[in-house]
Amino acid sequence: MDTKDPQIILGTMDFGTRVAPDRAFAILDSFVAGGGVWLDTANCYSFWNDPTGVGGASELVIGAWLKARPGARATVRIATKVRHNPRVPHSAESAEGLSARAVHAGAEESLERLGVDHVDLLWAHAEDRGVPLEETVGAFGDLVAKGVALRVGAANHAAWRVERARALAREQGVEPWTCLQLRHSLVQPRPLTPLAEGGHRMLTTDDLDLARSEGLAVWSYSSLMWGSYVRTDKPLPSTYDHPGTTRVLAVLDDLADELTATRNQVVLAWLMRQGIDPIVGASRVEQIEEGLAARRVALGTEHLARLAEAR
Repeated sequence: MDTKDPQIILGTMDFGTRVAPDRAFAILDSFVAGGGVWLDTANCYSFWNDPTGVGGASELVIGAWLKARPGARATVRIATKVRHNPRVPHSAESAEGLSARAVHAGAEESLERLGVDHVDLLWAHAEDRGVPLEETVGAFGDLVAKGVALRVGAANHAAWRVERARALAREQGVEPWTCLQLRHSLVQPRPLTPLAEGGHRMLTTDDLDLARSEGLAVWSYSSLMWGSYVRTDKPLPSTYDHPGTTRVLAVLDDLADELTATRNQVVLAWLMRQGIDPIVGASRVEQIEEGLAARRVALGTEHLARLAEAR
């Protein structure tokens, strides 16, 4: 994995839809004031919550914030994704995909909405097995060569596909994917149980092995389980209803008390101790403040051992 210190990433999926622009601006301001750097968005966010039925709202809000905050672009790094933006409103089946044309067009449209000349990281949001991997790899490499993206990564991809893509990039002489983004948290669903959330891919030991052997960065999403660790009105999905979850939550409560931290902060600290950069979605300023404070939680080796035994 990357040897840099792990960071809290601000997830902006609901900006411009469920989170109004003025509140999004306040969250972004608080994030930067607290030392946050990376913003995570996607060109499809959030078409399912947008009356227009297409994405772009999150990127537009970030672009407006950058315009209203001279100098902010030098402070933050922007990561966005292509693959899932629908070409037909409200139709997930019409997603743009990962053809060379779609990748180039998606990146260009993202830059326009963001009001920037490049992004710091461009993700392939999910696999597109209807397009030759060679074509997708070449398109991403071309965008790096042109300075449109400084780095490229793969979200929701199987480890073997990432490894194959990196080999193809070497053959083509282009920039390879150097970052992985997958779903991961302290609690885990029952093995072999399908997730209710379509398109989500869980982090596996294969992903971690690949990241460690190749020095890849790893970002985790749904790290705080949509608030389920701390909100009684948001219970964990039924796929997490098993004895392991009960054990983990009991230890989590003990550690939160011992460390004078919230459950969320202990979970984020646990992820960062593994070299993972957790994405924290926020709809209120206090949520990102809580997340950033996890950097100060002193989770030691003994704490990690107790969590590992519970899992």
